[in-house]
Amino acid sequence: MNWRLPLLIFACTALIAGAILLTGTSSLEAVSTLVKGSLGSPSAIAGTLRETTPLLILGIAVFLALQAGLFNIGVEGQYLVGALGCAAIALKIPGVLGLILGCITGAVAGALWAIPPGWIKAYRGGHEVITTIMLNSIAGFLTTALVAGPFKDPAQQSPTTAILQGSSRLPWLYNSPELQVSTGILLGLLLLAAFAYWLRNYVAGYELRATGKNPRAARLAGIDDKRVILRAMVTSGAIAGFAGAVQVLGYEGRFYADFSPGYGFTSLGVGLLAGSNPLAIAGSALFFGILGKGSSSLQLLGVPKGISSLVLGCSIAVAAAIRYRRLADREES
Repeated sequence: MNWRLPLLIFACTALIAGAILLTGTSSLEAVSTLVKGSLGSPSAIAGTLRETTPLLILGIAVFLALQAGLFNIGVEGQYLVGALGCAAIALKIPGVLGLILGCITGAVAGALWAIPPGWIKAYRGGHEVITTIMLNSIAGFLTTALVAGPFKDPAQQSPTTAILQGSSRLPWLYNSPELQVSTGILLGLLLLAAFAYWLRNYVAGYELRATGKNPRAARLAGIDDKRVILRAMVTSGAIAGFAGAVQVLGYEGRFYADFSPGYGFTSLGVGLLAGSNPLAIAGSALFFGILGKGSSSLQLLGVPKGISSLVLGCSIAVAAAIRYRRLADREES
């Protein structure tokens, strides 16, 4: 049993290295280019932090659901409805008030989008993976239709909202011609610190972890596991919606068709790779941020950008195997 995990890690590493070699590029050259493309200059670092910010906040959403025993694949859809809701409010109410209300609207929209799968899971036993995947598709089609219709900027030909200006945007944490860092990354780190503290020090956090580890034991201890499951899914959706709001207000300044390049799906790897330590989400998000930014540079070597999806899949496989092994060891002990 002990040799299976090292074998999986070796197989995944060999698969990635083999895929790179098939493009005619050495593994060392690919790694060097990836690092330079993501961390080799101030502009590269800015791009990496831009990729990391949504992954950090969405990773918190995924991790929270995992602690309750839920696999919230629906963060992608919750992220989209949150982003569109934020853009719609921030455009109607300019200034700091619109910025604050936009963040709240984004979180509320994400929470509302997570209620159906949470309720079905808690009270009807339906699997959240199926319901959230379905809602992801609905969210994608719905937000695209809305931004091509009632929310479309008449001055633009492509389906997009108008652009937010001035105080309706999150201020820069650092702003220079070479390096721009939005306060969105700071908001993500503060949210992560607050979440980690809540998870370890509050009764609700204990109930969440207890339900995720053993729902039957949690019920015997007097915990309403159904309420915990519904609350976990809704809170996870609210965080995902907030991530969409931060992306609109901090970086994009608008909502448009194909707003997400798949951040919601990548964040599944972020949450899984963090294991059982919530603070590890920051490092996991940075890893995938580096991968996302650096993979663009790999294309200059003839390595397809899709190699990042291969690395993502292998990382999720290894993280899931480690998680399963820990659970099995815990049950044996």
